[in-house]
Amino acid sequence: METLKARWYFDVISPFAYLHLKQFKRLDAALEIDYVPVLFAGLLKAWGTKGPAELPAKRIHTYRQCVWLAGRLGIPFRMPPRHPFNPLSPLRLLVALKADRHAVARTFDFIWGEGRDPESEFPALCEVLKIDHAADLISAPAVKAELAANTEAALAQGVWGVPTFALRNELFWGADTIEWMNAYVDDPLLFQQAAMRRADTTGEGVVRRQ
Repeated sequence: METLKARWYFDVISPFAYLHLKQFKRLDAALEIDYVPVLFAGLLKAWGTKGPAELPAKRIHTYRQCVWLAGRLGIPFRMPPRHPFNPLSPLRLLVALKADRHAVARTFDFIWGEGRDPESEFPALCEVLKIDHAADLISAPAVKAELAANTEAALAQGVWGVPTFALRNELFWGADTIEWMNAYVDDPLLFQQAAMRRADTTGEGVVRRQ
């Protein structure tokens, strides 16, 4: 079986990234995943958009949707005491740990499975990850630079949000795209179909003033 490399761009601030990760057992077995921490706020700034937590009505809708979806999928889910939180320290820690699959999963479980605050409870997260020199790790210039570089690399690929898979030259954004991506693994010409090409060439109509 041919192995396909897929980059998973994520930020621990996203509950949808957690719900996505919890469904990875449904991914095509041919996929080999590279876990890539990025700063969601950096993506938003670059594209000039807002996160769902920045719009009051969408914020509540998003949290409710995550609670409902987690229950439907049988995934443990508990909102942290406040959101959004500052994700820089846990993201930099994961960069320093080479985005190890276990560390990534355990960090998401800490935040979204147990409802813990990774900013105010960062020492507790480090204890869970068995890291006793986190301050040195997250303050290292190379670690800070790598997180910034990851975010720039995501932007260069056209990534606008998290979670996003980059596979071949295509992007799959959101926790509900696993089936779609699996279909693309099975059929590399999926986006060459006439209906897909028509969607790609749809012209702009009215453009909202900025």
